[in-house]
Parts: sequence; C-alpha cells; structure tokens
Amino acid sequence: MTYSVAVSGASGYAGGEILRTLAAHPDIHIRTVTAHSSAGRRLVDEQPHLRSLAHLTIQETSAETLAGHDVVFLALPHGQSGQYTEALAEVPLVIDAGADHRLTSAAAWDEFYGGLFHEPWTYGVPELPVAGGKQREALRDASRIAAPGCNASTVALSVAPGVAAGIVDAGDIVSVLAVGPSGAGKSPKTHLLAAEILGSANPYAVGGTHRHIPEIAQSLIAAAGERGAEVTASLRLSFTPVIVPMSRGILATTVVPLRPGVSDADVRDAWEGAYDGETFVHVLPEGQFPRTADVIGANTALLGVAVDRRAEKVVIVAAVDNLMKGTAGAAVQSMNIALGLPEDRGLTVNGVAP
Repeated sequence: MTYSVAVSGASGYAGGEILRTLAAHPDIHIRTVTAHSSAGRRLVDEQPHLRSLAHLTIQETSAETLAGHDVVFLALPHGQSGQYTEALAEVPLVIDAGADHRLTSAAAWDEFYGGLFHEPWTYGVPELPVAGGKQREALRDASRIAAPGCNASTVALSVAPGVAAGIVDAGDIVSVLAVGPSGAGKSPKTHLLAAEILGSANPYAVGGTHRHIPEIAQSLIAAAGERGAEVTASLRLSFTPVIVPMSRGILATTVVPLRPGVSDADVRDAWEGAYDGETFVHVLPEGQFPRTADVIGANTALLGVAVDRRAEKVVIVAAVDNLMKGTAGAAVQSMNIALGLPEDRGLTVNGVAP
C-alpha cells in the first residue's frame, strides 16, 4: 500500500528534511506541500536539493489543503500547528514536528511557551525507556504523534537509562550542548548570520529558560516508572545550549551524580541494556565518544558513557543530527511504527563523510 502525504512548512529546514527523508521511502507518495510566504513557488526553488520533487508546487497552508491525505506532517513554527489539528480530524495520521502537542502540563506550556495549550499527543521517541518498556509501544496504531524537540530527545536519551535503572540522582543534572543554527529554523535572524557565528560560540537561553527543559523532565519522569513521583519532586536540570559554527548537529555533554554504591559495571549495564538491539541508538564501546560528523544525514544517536570516579558522576556524550534523528528522522520512524511498517523503512544509520 502507498500512503498519500502532505507536508506543511515545506520551505523550512524541518519540512525540507522531512521531504528529503520521505522522498526515499518506498511506501510514501508525497502529494502536497504547503507553506505561507512561498506559496505559488516551485518547491525546488525553495529547496534546490530536492531534485526528485521538482514537479511539486507549494500551496497555501490551510486545513482544506491538508485534508484528504493518509498522513499529514506539520512542520510549522511553535504555536502554529494547533490551529489546524482539530480541522484534520478525518486524517488517519497527523504528525506535528512543532511543540504544540508535546507537553502534558498546561502549566509548563504557559511558563515556557505561552498562548493556547493543546492536548498532548503520543511522543515520538521510540527508543525512550518508559515504565514497562519503550515508548514505541505507545506509537503502535497511534493516530496523532508529537515529534520531539531535537535538544530534548538528545538529553532524554542520554539520561533516561540511568533514571530507569535508579542508579543516578536526578536532582543535579547538568547538560551543555553544542548545537548548529539550523535548529533555530530558516527565518533570517541577525544573531544567526554567518558573520555573527563563524569563529565564535554563543550561548543562549541561559539560566533555565530554554523551552525544551519541561520536555526533558517529562521524558525522565516517564523513564522512572513507579518512581515517577520521586523523580518529579527531586528533578533539577541545568540545561545550556551553545550555538557553534556548524550548520547542523548536536553534541550534548550531560553529567549526572551516581547514587552511592553504583559500580562502573552497573553503569555500562544500564546504558547498554537500555539500547541493546536498537537500530538507531548506539552506545559506543568503553572509552569511545561520538562526533557530530559521524551522524550527519543519519537517523542515529551515538552515545559515549564514562564514569568520573573523582566526582562520582556519570558523563554521557551524545551526538545527533538535529534535523534527522532530532526531527525528521524521529517523525518518519514514528510514522513507520504507527502505520505498521518496518521501523527503519526509508531511514539510514549511515552518515555523510567528510
């Protein structure tokens, strides 16, 4: 069976990466692409790298245009997807790559985003440890999926094995991320000009203000299972992203205290056990750590794990392509699961080098 697909936000980075991924998917027919300011233009004029989709013309984003497809991807800025989702009730599967349906807490939405709160959808990180198993079980036969924030899923995948195993203290999580500016979207912004970022590293959302913080907390509480209330009460996360001069990629270094009596073997067992057999999340051998160059263009998250005995902490270094495993790849992987297709259909573990 071939599924007809519409992609909104087709002129942006996330929309373009979703389209690039779907273009190689054997079970997908990309029928409609939409946007606002670029409506009426050829897709290939906005996304020159998508040569196989040169026949498509961008249409105006509206519920009427998006309706009538088997799958709709909403790759719109935060706060803009919700205006369409109720009108798409007849669409069998809708996947939101924005934040509108990620958070379960209306209070957290008000604090970090503001505006109208929308119902939470099934979270699209299949490998995330949750009570009783993995998040992929919730994605089977899902009709509404919230794709993750790229920084949020990277940190959650880094820390969740330790939380799930009960071997770390979630009361003092510190994560610093080197991120490429493509994560901020395609709209022109002065602080993201090449002249501003080349040869420089620029922190932003410092001091607990980044919007992905409640999303990470939500994932770690889910990973805690029966200890969810305990983790909810104790969880403290210091999260600092830094823009660096690479167009795409995330390198997240997260440090978490170990609980007393936890051995090095306990740490390896927790992380390796959590992702044993996973196609797209790999724990590297002891002493090895990932580079962003190893994941560009791939739907993989690579994790390096070390125990710092002087500080009695575990250090996790994670690398992902923010536009692939962080966004488009996670969305397509979740789509595959919901449709009952092989989870890796249309996706690759191989990056692009050099």
